[in-house]
Amino acid sequence: MFLNLRSLPRAIAHVDCDAFFASVEQSLDPKLKGKPVIVGKDRGIAAAFSYEAKRAGVMRAMPLSEIKKLCPDAIFLPCDYETYSLVSQRFYSILRRFTPEVEEYSIDEAFADLTGLRRLHHNSYESIALEIKNTLERELGITVSVGLSLTKSIAKICSKENKPSGFTCVKGYELQDYLKKVETPRVCGFGPASVALLAKYGVHTVWDYVQKPEAFAKKLLGKIGVELWYELKGEAVYPVSTEKKESQASLSKTKTFTPPSHDRDFVRAQLIRNMESAFIKLRRHHLKTKTIGVYLKNSAHQGQALYAELTRHTDSPLEAVEVVSGLFDRLFDPKTNYRATGIWFHELENGQAVQKDLFDDPAQIAQLHEISKVIDEVNSLYGKHSLHLASSDLLRDYRQHLGERGDLSSRKVTPLKGENFRQHLAIPRWDIMV
Repeated sequence: MFLNLRSLPRAIAHVDCDAFFASVEQSLDPKLKGKPVIVGKDRGIAAAFSYEAKRAGVMRAMPLSEIKKLCPDAIFLPCDYETYSLVSQRFYSILRRFTPEVEEYSIDEAFADLTGLRRLHHNSYESIALEIKNTLERELGITVSVGLSLTKSIAKICSKENKPSGFTCVKGYELQDYLKKVETPRVCGFGPASVALLAKYGVHTVWDYVQKPEAFAKKLLGKIGVELWYELKGEAVYPVSTEKKESQASLSKTKTFTPPSHDRDFVRAQLIRNMESAFIKLRRHHLKTKTIGVYLKNSAHQGQALYAELTRHTDSPLEAVEVVSGLFDRLFDPKTNYRATGIWFHELENGQAVQKDLFDDPAQIAQLHEISKVIDEVNSLYGKHSLHLASSDLLRDYRQHLGERGDLSSRKVTPLKGENFRQHLAIPRWDIMV
């Protein structure tokens, strides 16, 4: 029995950049093409890596010291998130040349609804999707994998089929045979616990799952299980969303430093800097937080966390610094080497809509607001953290912990005229081989 006798009643593409960070580095510097590139030199671990490194056995979060033994030819580079973000913007602008219905799923993944565009592009859906893929690879100098099918869930499975630089299209009348080959762990939305639960009932492939009645999916996996049951049958539940998120449930900032340190002042200063960065982002989105969490990770990649609730919502680090310091004092162990600190905020609310408490001091709130406004204005002129809390100023005395100059991205090591350490032109810098 076929699930769908039609070809592509809806044409949803999932476009996934292959090894994005490492691929961008290889695109920027063609001499790195075909070589094992590891991104994460500034963090001491493999944050991302090229397919050449993957074939050598490199895995995510592997320490650089282990990678050197495993892959002596590996090339280590620091993370350059600013450039990755700029290339991501180009990635999305290219997609929008083909269709206005593009969902920004992540920095290197997107969904694109191609339904109804055959007449506009004078081509089949498969040809349109392939043209998208070829254009991205030609203009960005990276490879992308594309999946095309009836729903977002199936398209995402398809894009993983033949990486790197793969293209997989599954039409409605091909769905039955295809789903028989897809095991449940490949479904985005089925975590390890769900996969184990389904296996107990003899469900090992997606075809096994969609053959079960809807009531089975609801009983075992609830609402999400039912939604995926329909999606995997080829009946769209999740639309391609072009809307920007109006709000977010949480916000976090982390910092990995190398080498690990047990210096109390240094680790605390890193944490306070995390807090300042998080509040800058919070104010940029006109949000306030009431719950603050503190996270410390040791050199063995083990983490500990504590959180506290404030008396009211705030967007000022001056109101939170004592709470953060108190949580840090409870977590910090002077005998432990730490390699990362982090801050996260929960219970976020729009700054305009926050209700004031009966005992709040309006004058103090207004004063803190003005101070934050000045901080943002100064930093916008002279660079992020030009104006900062005294407790994070210690970082200037601990430069050795942040790595040598070689641990900085090239756009920071060799700024163009008019640029400084914090402020750069919003363009990626490609090296050109003559």
